[in-house]
Amino acid sequence: MAPKDAPLAQETPKSPRPVIVLVRPQLGENIGKAARAMLNFGLTEMRLVSPRDGWPNPSAGPAASGADVVLERAQLFESVAEAVADCTHIYATTVRKRGVTKPVVTPEQAAREIRAAGAERSAILFGPERSGLETEDVTLARTILTVPINPEFGSLNLAQAVILVAYEWSKGAGLASPPTTELDPPAPQDELDGMIGQLDRMLADSGYYFPPNRVPATRRTLRTLLTKPGWSSQELRTLRGVLSALDGRKRHRAD
Repeated sequence: MAPKDAPLAQETPKSPRPVIVLVRPQLGENIGKAARAMLNFGLTEMRLVSPRDGWPNPSAGPAASGADVVLERAQLFESVAEAVADCTHIYATTVRKRGVTKPVVTPEQAAREIRAAGAERSAILFGPERSGLETEDVTLARTILTVPINPEFGSLNLAQAVILVAYEWSKGAGLASPPTTELDPPAPQDELDGMIGQLDRMLADSGYYFPPNRVPATRRTLRTLLTKPGWSSQELRTLRGVLSALDGRKRHRAD
């Protein structure tokens, strides 16, 4: 969750962030979830067109899970035309055919176009949860944005649609990546063979290999299992220590 005063993604005059326009959204919870999705990927400008339950909506804040800055800055408009009046590139998100001839792009293609547009502003329209954008809304857009989706079940909720588009834009926005952990290199083969040999001897002593005609196949299965991961030297030493401890306990009990 992002705190209220979380730092925003760096924006330059050459690549303004796209505006997210929610057209006639129905539930305050969905507006809040869309705001959370936006802030996850560095988008902060939300515009609302005639939300069904009015604005501000008390249900939006809790659903935003800390993305309050997006809700506080949200602007309210009476029509789609007013909401996108200052934008040059307008994308209408829809999975349905509208009988209008316009270019159709994926979120990835739209993100590239938005970044290539320089200082020209872009807006992305999202329709109401139940019905999506109307034909009149789509006619205001210059491009249709469609998510590749299962044709047998093409239902996305509002926040899901926003997060898909916002994620594609974020990949070229220079957002900070999560820190990576340096992994130890895989151990040499002789160390791995030593561990497998130790385990094999212990299993043989314990009577694990039975019946005799299955021993070769069982050993192959165990080797396949143990050579799948890229064990590091430290991991092999740890595992051999475990085997030695078990073997020592077994011998102690036998004595």
